[in-house]
Amino acid sequence: MADRITVIGWDGTPLTEAAGAALAAATLVAGAPYQLNALPVPAAAERLVLGNVQLAARRIAEHRGAAVVVAEGDPGFFGVVRTLRRPEYGLELEVLPAVSSVAAAFARAGMPWEDAQVVSAHGGRLRRAANICRAHQKVAVLTAPGAGPSELALMLRGVHRTFVVCEALGTDDEDVTVLTSDRVADHDWRDPNVVLVIGGNSGGPQNGVVSEAAGWLAGRPVGYPGPERGWALPAEAYAGAGSTADAPGASDTLPAHVRALVLARLGVRPGDLVWSVGAGNGALAVEAARFGAAVVAVEADRSACARLAVNARRYGVEVETVHGGGPEVLGGLPEPDGVVVEAGGPAVVRAVLARRPECFVAVARTFAEAEDVRRAIAEAGYRADGALLQSTPLEPVPPEQAGGAGTGAGLRLGAGAGGVLLLWGEQIV
Repeated sequence: MADRITVIGWDGTPLTEAAGAALAAATLVAGAPYQLNALPVPAAAERLVLGNVQLAARRIAEHRGAAVVVAEGDPGFFGVVRTLRRPEYGLELEVLPAVSSVAAAFARAGMPWEDAQVVSAHGGRLRRAANICRAHQKVAVLTAPGAGPSELALMLRGVHRTFVVCEALGTDDEDVTVLTSDRVADHDWRDPNVVLVIGGNSGGPQNGVVSEAAGWLAGRPVGYPGPERGWALPAEAYAGAGSTADAPGASDTLPAHVRALVLARLGVRPGDLVWSVGAGNGALAVEAARFGAAVVAVEADRSACARLAVNARRYGVEVETVHGGGPEVLGGLPEPDGVVVEAGGPAVVRAVLARRPECFVAVARTFAEAEDVRRAIAEAGYRADGALLQSTPLEPVPPEQAGGAGTGAGLRLGAGAGGVLLLWGEQIV
């Protein structure tokens, strides 16, 4: 192993005294071609072009002498340090960071970024990076060849965002361009670049309460924590005014215990895209979005779509609403990771399963419909399961009846909430 290994982060500014001394003493220097040409690499030092970091790590492990690895910005932030620290290489590092490319990009844009999500499109993760951009209002994307600004904009087709494309940060060729997402694909972009994707439901929770997370928790999940603690909230929480009497949309909300199981079966997580088909007033769609997923809600009733938009604004989340019903509406939607069919029946179920989501949940209205859905899940090659969910609420015993039969001190069983048939399927690996 090399006697000393120093990882220098370089942002185009003059090297610090420590970085300059490490570079002057190096007998092996690894970096990008433009870095090796721009920096004062000792004439006798071996030059190693830093393409495949794994191969470079093996070469450094074999080297005898002082090795320096030059990387962009902060090499400990989505950088080479993670790979170089892998135990199979046995390398011990001294890291001298510079300003990260993400910090520099937000500085060029004049924007704070403790509330931003930061994702990498490297390693075939462009679709998941795009889903983060759908779900969040401020995202920095570290791009890769073949997964740059144009490809990202195409993934977000139909979703209005502002792109701040920062090319060649810290070099003489640095350029910062601001465009709406529909114009990004018309340009040729240089590597390396960082893309800031800005826009969406920027108003946050709309009930007059500012999230206490704002300003102290970096990269917080949008919509949570917020003024409402928890999830699977009562139906009236999604009805607009906060009470069933004042909110005609409360009746199209799945019961809280059903929503809890649906979300558990979907295993919603950031980077996922979830469809909610027959979404009603969007209670389930909003809760999936509060977990950080990108959500597309499909609903045939225009008044329900309007209520859905109100609920999404209330909780400060992004939910893309598509007006329509039936299998034909699903053809133009982006690829889903998870789907819940709240209404639509077996025909919609079959159309959904043809898109091969990883996991799937459906609400059935009758036992006959449940059997049709179960059969469709099995025929599509999924592992099928389901449950009949029933719940009976507790309610206080009126004072005049306190001496009568009850289930506890001052409580009795209320009117039953009825049963809900839930079917789900997971891909068989």
